[in-house]
Amino acid sequence: MYTLAIYLYMLAVGIASLFHKKARLIRRGQHNTWRILRESIGEDHYIWFHAASLGEFEQGRPLMERLRREHPEKKILLTFFSPSGYEVRKNYEGADVVCYLPFDTALNARKFIRMARPEAAYFIKYEFWRNYIEVLYKHSIPIYSVSSIFRPNQIFFRWYGRNYARCLKRMTHFFVQNESSRKLLATIGVTQVTIVGDTRFDRVLDIMHAAKPLPIAEAFASGNRVLVAGSSWQPCEEILIDYFNRHDDLRLILAPHVVSEDHLREIEAKLRRPFVRYTNATEKSARQAHCLIINCYGLLSSIYRYAEVAYVGGGFGVGIHNVPEAAVYGVPVIIGPNNKKFREAQALLKAGGCFEIQNAEDFNRLMQHFHDDPAALKAAGDAAAHYISDNAGAADLIYEATLR
Repeated sequence: MYTLAIYLYMLAVGIASLFHKKARLIRRGQHNTWRILRESIGEDHYIWFHAASLGEFEQGRPLMERLRREHPEKKILLTFFSPSGYEVRKNYEGADVVCYLPFDTALNARKFIRMARPEAAYFIKYEFWRNYIEVLYKHSIPIYSVSSIFRPNQIFFRWYGRNYARCLKRMTHFFVQNESSRKLLATIGVTQVTIVGDTRFDRVLDIMHAAKPLPIAEAFASGNRVLVAGSSWQPCEEILIDYFNRHDDLRLILAPHVVSEDHLREIEAKLRRPFVRYTNATEKSARQAHCLIINCYGLLSSIYRYAEVAYVGGGFGVGIHNVPEAAVYGVPVIIGPNNKKFREAQALLKAGGCFEIQNAEDFNRLMQHFHDDPAALKAAGDAAAHYISDNAGAADLIYEATLR
């Protein structure tokens, strides 16, 4: 069934590639993988890291960068499945070779392992490619699962998924985020498990320490109360912009998840106060604006530092985005209601550094509370920062156990 599903998915992507850019990028990128490996892989053996997309890449990045610092002689191979990861990080200097990972067929797996020559493989979070794992196992190549998290509704723990679950027993070791994941794995006989937490906490601390000043954002924020809204979608933008339009003492940095021209114009049509797009701004125009629209990628993790309060989007849609990315700067984080499956959000809510809203009234009340009670604002920010620092260290534990 697994093999049939893979081939059906390949067929669907092939058909979709005629009409859909993302599918076309996947198909073309996987085809190019063989050329990249043929031209780039020499006689060296590689440490292989696989990430589905950009979020998983960030979880693996602390390991790759420590490996690069301490063992520059080691070669690093980085693969992606999604174009949203590969197209952004295809020139990542922390890896020697970056490419797509071809679909998980037995033929692709054998060919890829033969050409890539990995000496160890790291699959990040949810990535379990059965045929690749089987080939790695047969070649006695160590296979590690990093920052993985498991839930009872996953196929491995269902009666019909036991055949797929066998691939988990091929893994050399799991470095999981929590105790419930360890217990779930134990129910299917997988015991090579260590609880280390989430490497994302290490990554956001690295980003904070390495963040460079952004003169335009600094000019905009200087002397002002600033709300930074990151990865926002239309439903939460309605709430945020309505509040912003009615409160002249607040400045807004808005970083929408979608930065298409149509969506940017929709946002601008709703604003009733001066605004400027980041790519058009100068320090002078930024100081004059009341809303700074981030119409490019790659800045959000550094821009949260200018916030008095942060809003992390996605909670009125499919799920919230990266909460630790904002919390690391010691600011209260506001999120929408769809956050129950996000462990770090749930923990930060309990710690008092994060706040859930259901609607505009909740948001208005919370913002007024922070405005009226500076001590509560500070306490919430401190709780956010402490939560991040208290949960860091997973990357070091994994590195010491597998790469030292």
